[in-house]
Amino acid sequence: MLKLVRKREERRGKKRFPIHRELRYKSLKDGAIIANGSGQTINLGSGGLAFSVSQDLEPETYVELSISWPVLLDDSCPMRLIVFGRVLRCQDGKCACSVDKYEFRTQSRVFQTAPSVRNDSMLQRWAEGVRKENLKARSMAV
Repeated sequence: MLKLVRKREERRGKKRFPIHRELRYKSLKDGAIIANGSGQTINLGSGGLAFSVSQDLEPETYVELSISWPVLLDDSCPMRLIVFGRVLRCQDGKCACSVDKYEFRTQSRVFQTAPSVRNDSMLQRWAEGVRKENLKARSMAV
């Protein structure tokens, strides 16, 4: 007898690529940074990404990821991919988040022994804008 094996149904709308790169993260809840640290990407796509960290992040919190990019700008300048999104799930140090906004930035050539955390509140400004858009959409739906 031949058994038919069903392929596990893929729920993702976009393809993910196995890219393993160093990352730094900040997590925001109620306007305050509640976690930060470093980790590594597992896979990456235009709609979301998976990454590993040493502590679980709280689902539904806003997150900013700064990922080392494997390609140099003009063959000489290191780049970082900055991703803004929300933590979708996290268990045993493996997290998944949405990619709601992203940008590339040049990276400092100075070696740092510990990951630095910016204090420019870009994550807070982005999260506040998303919150206001959601409130506006809800009020228009009523």
